[in-house]
Amino acid sequence: MATELGHKLTLEPIAASPVAPEPHPDLLAVNPLGKVPALQLPSGRVLYGSQVICRYLGQGTPFYPDGDAHWDAVTREALADGLVDAALLARYENHLRPEALRWSDWAKGQMAKVNRALDAMEATRPDAARFDIGDVATGCALGYLDFRYPEIDWRGQYPHLQAFAGIIFARDSFRDTVPA
Repeated sequence: MATELGHKLTLEPIAASPVAPEPHPDLLAVNPLGKVPALQLPSGRVLYGSQVICRYLGQGTPFYPDGDAHWDAVTREALADGLVDAALLARYENHLRPEALRWSDWAKGQMAKVNRALDAMEATRPDAARFDIGDVATGCALGYLDFRYPEIDWRGQYPHLQAFAGIIFARDSFRDTVPA
């Protein structure tokens, strides 16, 4: 969102772990939840959570349109964020929890949410030409799947998402922020 709107942010890499008993003190200083992202404003105020930060950066722009288009955009944003939440929880269960304590049915339930979200995204026939917050979030969710779940062949199963990704992933804002 920042790149799309021409904001120059200073990124400060920091390790955040869901299993660390005490998150990094620099992170706790700006977010009591010990989670990323967080955005410190020139005033010193700190915003945290992707939805809040995007809303702050994108207020008054076409990323948050008026009327029914607004509710469509933020609903697609919530769907994409929910996909990432479910995928992240499944990853924690399958990769961070000790094997003897893993609950496979729970992880499968999270991945079922991911699949239902993909079905719903495909049904909306995403339109990269529109490019609002729902499209940004959808692109981020698909990018997360590429990063953490390369074995999921969403491109082969969802032709509308594949076409959408081909356009949106070519944008500088997406190319420049692919995680390593």
